[in-house]
Amino acid sequence: MTTSSTPALHVDSEVGVLKQVVVHRPGVELTRLTPSNVDELLFDDVMWATRAREEHDSFVSKLRDKGVVVHQFAALLAEVLGTEDGREFVLSRTTNEHTVGPQLVEPLRELLESLDGAGLAEALVGGVLKHDLSLPAGSSLLWDYLDDEDFVLAPLPNTLFQRDNVAFAYAGLSVHPMAKPARERELIHSRAVLNFHPLFRDAGIHRYYGDDDTWHHPATCAGGDILVAGNGVVLIGMGPRTTPQGVGMLVSGYFSDPAKQVTKVIVVELPKNPPLTHLDTALTMLDATTFSVYPYLDKGLTSYTLTPKGDGGSYGIEENTDLFRAISDALGVDEVRVLQAPIDEMAAAREQWDDGSNFLAVSPGVVFGYDRNQSTNTFLRRNGIEVVTVTGSELGRGHGGPRAMTCPIERGPAS
Repeated sequence: MTTSSTPALHVDSEVGVLKQVVVHRPGVELTRLTPSNVDELLFDDVMWATRAREEHDSFVSKLRDKGVVVHQFAALLAEVLGTEDGREFVLSRTTNEHTVGPQLVEPLRELLESLDGAGLAEALVGGVLKHDLSLPAGSSLLWDYLDDEDFVLAPLPNTLFQRDNVAFAYAGLSVHPMAKPARERELIHSRAVLNFHPLFRDAGIHRYYGDDDTWHHPATCAGGDILVAGNGVVLIGMGPRTTPQGVGMLVSGYFSDPAKQVTKVIVVELPKNPPLTHLDTALTMLDATTFSVYPYLDKGLTSYTLTPKGDGGSYGIEENTDLFRAISDALGVDEVRVLQAPIDEMAAAREQWDDGSNFLAVSPGVVFGYDRNQSTNTFLRRNGIEVVTVTGSELGRGHGGPRAMTCPIERGPAS
């Protein structure tokens, strides 16, 4: 329960009662995925946008049925872009001589400035095509280089995955420099919402890392690698999206926080076989002491426990002999329960592809997962977990499950 000493927006665990989240209903950006650009935009296939929206609407409806307040990111961004300060913050960083060349700044700004907040949000997330502008040949090198169906501003279909850009950990948050160019512009939009929308602007939220114009690479992070385990503990996956440098910056931010909210970090080195993009594709929490884990993960996963040394953000590092023993010790429990569906390796690989471990808990023991992962869902139910199924025939093509699509902004403790 929120008290006078607890900010309204805080995330105290992975599995406590989920009260508020931010999601993004997929828009025109999905219709602009083509076989020629899916790889660049980090998708494996083109998506049936209409069906994806229907599936997302059903997901949101089920969240609301569980009492979760759902904020639509596009609506938050539209409100911000309806203000002079919010609009200037975004456009000055999106439309400048470095992003489109000096000759195209004025015509592109003119087009975007003509739109209201909602229209501008759609254009910035959905992308701006060359033929949306009307300029003569020779206007700029970029202009002549582009074909009519090429993008002056690329679409941002990964906006669907609200988990990655921003992650709350207790009463603070981190804003993540992204590893892939296709996602860098998303941060501008997230930062605009955090700094100009009254829901966040007036909440007094501590920043652990990011939310600035500094070029942080290669110290990149992603929220799919950050699990708030409770009891002051955070798990961080270290791999292709959250680099060792990124982990170092994030942990330094946690431990230099005067409020000392994060007291211990367990870093998990993501395996290269099978290749895993985020920690939450390998394991997620189902209740205060139960984890769903990909069945064929190497039992000897390398992990480290990091603890603060002093008040300046420095920390000590100790390699663990057993990941789940280290987690149980950090949580102060005798042991944690590890659930791995008893399926063959090919079936496990299929369900891994379909985000079979990417569960979103809405309360202890009540989780959302894709319906197509029948073996894992059935196994969890037999072990006392309530699984609310989400249709993912199209949404699943983006390789992000229910957890990946949500950014919790208010959640209670695991107990």
